[in-house]
Amino acid sequence: MAGSGFSARQQPLVVICGATASGKTALALEVARHFPIEIISADSRQVYRGMDIGTAKATQEERSRVAHHLIDVVNPDEEFTVARFVALGHQAAFTIADRTCLPVVVGGTGLYIKALTEGLVDAPGGDESVREHLVDQERLKGEGTLYRLLQEHDPEMAIRLSPNDRVRIVRALEVFHLTGRPLSELQSQHGFSDNPFRILKIGLNPDREVLYGRIDQRVNRMIHEGLVDEVKGLLSQGYGSNLKSMQAIGYREIIAYLQGRLSSEEAVGLIQRESRRYAKRQLTWFRRDPAIIWVDSLKEFGKIHELIECFYAAS
Repeated sequence: MAGSGFSARQQPLVVICGATASGKTALALEVARHFPIEIISADSRQVYRGMDIGTAKATQEERSRVAHHLIDVVNPDEEFTVARFVALGHQAAFTIADRTCLPVVVGGTGLYIKALTEGLVDAPGGDESVREHLVDQERLKGEGTLYRLLQEHDPEMAIRLSPNDRVRIVRALEVFHLTGRPLSELQSQHGFSDNPFRILKIGLNPDREVLYGRIDQRVNRMIHEGLVDEVKGLLSQGYGSNLKSMQAIGYREIIAYLQGRLSSEEAVGLIQRESRRYAKRQLTWFRRDPAIIWVDSLKEFGKIHELIECFYAAS
């Protein structure tokens, strides 16, 4: 049921999406200066407590200016699924609407946004024996085995995923093993009819060289702000390097540095490179969505303001 602050037919929801370092948070904070909004984070890493610098969470000062939801939800060793994100995201959206505010989803995890706004794919549940078999293959045949299998069985999904994203690679191969069909095919054929929202999607698409420059600067800033100490602290609390959360970009490279496998310069360069590659995959994902209205940056805020004003007025 939609929140009481808006029409009972469909809950209005604004989405601000784009690649890492494209300016999503800055845009959302500017929107908050003009409209009564609250932010729902759509970032698969910002759900983890204690992982602040490396995930570029909004600062406490920024969160004091506008309420943020779905940040610091679980500890780094806890599982967090897309289904849980959808459940919490729906709850947050309707709670925000009940306060007569406009919920604004802000983030770069395309699967989270798609699932929240369009529904979950009807894929089979997990099968522990299949997962164990896949993990055994990687251990016996060497690193990269599962990604090569994914390229063979589901090339479209392989394009979307990083070769280091073993959790999602295993899940895609698991679905293929259980159904005989690629997960990307199931996703594309899903009707996504369970949609309680009326949605305005705005995508940030700065010039590629500008974006890559921002990424490099952001990584340097993370190091300056204490990313190494943040990772040390997480390890000292017993969060192992094999956890899904600790395999995120920025964390795995700093762990390699702390273990003596990379120099500090190599670690920084690798974080920058992997972040640029991640940004490219994010843009590839979002460009498949014809509903997204693309803007370059905050320089186009006049256009963005008009879009949201018309959308908000119609609610």
